[in-house]
Amino acid sequence: MMSETQPMLLRGTLIRGIGSFYTARDETGTCHTLRCKKKIRHSGMTPLTGDEVLFTPGEAEEHGWIEEILPRKTVCLRPPVANVTCLVIVIAPVPEADLVLTDRQICRAVAQDMKILIAVNKSDLDPDMAVRITADYRESGIQVFAVSALRKTGLDELKEAMLGQLCCLTGQSGAGKSTLLNALLGLQLETGDISRRIARGKNTTRSSDLIEKDGLRVMDTAGFNLLEPEKQLEPEKLRERYPEFRPYEGKCRYRECLHDREPGCAVNEAAEAGRISVNRLNRYRRILAETREIWRDRYD
Repeated sequence: MMSETQPMLLRGTLIRGIGSFYTARDETGTCHTLRCKKKIRHSGMTPLTGDEVLFTPGEAEEHGWIEEILPRKTVCLRPPVANVTCLVIVIAPVPEADLVLTDRQICRAVAQDMKILIAVNKSDLDPDMAVRITADYRESGIQVFAVSALRKTGLDELKEAMLGQLCCLTGQSGAGKSTLLNALLGLQLETGDISRRIARGKNTTRSSDLIEKDGLRVMDTAGFNLLEPEKQLEPEKLRERYPEFRPYEGKCRYRECLHDREPGCAVNEAAEAGRISVNRLNRYRRILAETREIWRDRYD
């Protein structure tokens, strides 16, 4: 008795997803339209831009099928993308930068060993902003770049830092992510403007697209203004996500010091002496208070 012929499986990367349809680019550069097998969704997984997948290609005008999502190296929830190795957080003077939001993103990226870059866009509006941001993050090892997509300044340095990585441009709505990507890669992506009434950005990117050009691999993603706290994060683990705290671990008076104004806290002393950023420490304490409250109420 003849056995059924096994379908041909190809390997590819998801470069876009709209509704229930996905676009995968295979190893030859050919793009395929796919849908996701029910067995994958029943397992609790949802395909994400950046996923490496095995799929059966469609024939003629028929779509193909995602058969398997390969193990992910990293996962971002906001924006929802996979296998990012470099997170490029775009902030700007307008809309006003929410650095607590920025630090939340950094915490999640540090936990997954991502490279982190901060691009201060629209730096022509406030030339000193990048200086202030650099001072906040200097001891964390995070690189800060002053760029202007409009004036095309600072782009070469940022591109150099992004080479060889699967990058995700992320940040608040209106910070100019698509405009910056246009300037970096010479594209014509749709861009938005700022609502004068509420000084927030209009979100023009509605999907996450993986774009490859000039040696860069970059995801253009939808902006957002909120990032939900991590519900399963133990308060004691938060401090591990701040690289600038590491030289002082084990030097506090109390072994379990959370660097929240405890007596003899080496991190607090370092901040008072100007060795680490007071602003960043204060934002850490704000996130820590929230993390403690969520952890305390996790069974309610």
